[in-house]
Amino acid sequence: MIGPMAERVIAACDGASKGNPGPAGWAWVVGDGTGTPTEWEAGPLGTATNNVAELTALERLLAAVDPAVPLEIRMDSQYAMKAVTTWLPGWKRKGWKTAAGKPVANRELVVRIDELLDGRSVEFRYVPAHQVDGDPLNDFADRAASQAAFVQQPAGSEQGSPEPPKSPAAKKTASRSAPKAASAKKRASSSSAASPASSSRTLKAKFPGRCRCGRAYAAGETIAKNPDGWGHPECRTEAQ
Repeated sequence: MIGPMAERVIAACDGASKGNPGPAGWAWVVGDGTGTPTEWEAGPLGTATNNVAELTALERLLAAVDPAVPLEIRMDSQYAMKAVTTWLPGWKRKGWKTAAGKPVANRELVVRIDELLDGRSVEFRYVPAHQVDGDPLNDFADRAASQAAFVQQPAGSEQGSPEPPKSPAAKKTASRSAPKAASAKKRASSSSAASPASSSRTLKAKFPGRCRCGRAYAAGETIAKNPDGWGHPECRTEAQ
């Protein structure tokens, strides 16, 4: 358990279900003041829904942190957060029934979380999921939960597990972006290479004329296209 020596713990938790319901996993992570993960844990759930995975992640996080330590929890699940902050008081008043009179879904998990929240200082903070510059702790928890859902094996800092990998979707996005970036770079390179070639076109003058510099050129003399007509190639270069 994360003990009372910490003045305040900043953490994130997340759940994942590949199918909803499908292979599921949960994860929590605790970070330092810079948002760098310092401790984490993830585990499998077999076949479960996203909501069960999200609530399980929160329950495991609360169980892992000493109740005496003030806690900030970052989550991307509106359901799990509202279930234990907004809806829970009403459910309890109605005998664990919803506003529609139906039994509360995942009641056992919600009751357990309610017990773990009793008498402790917890601040919930919603953070959007899957953002390019999103919350690093939430991203870590998301990846750890997804890995646990895929491999159905526990992992964590106490086990010496490596940092969870990028999700398959993120890898596919990166792999798709790389060829596009390379193609764009190639087009830009080709375009810049073509520009001098097109602007360096010269030919032999069929008739005598006068360059933009004021000097004349004779028929048969090499001339080039200038911004304001034909003339000496060197005058075109000076104009650039």
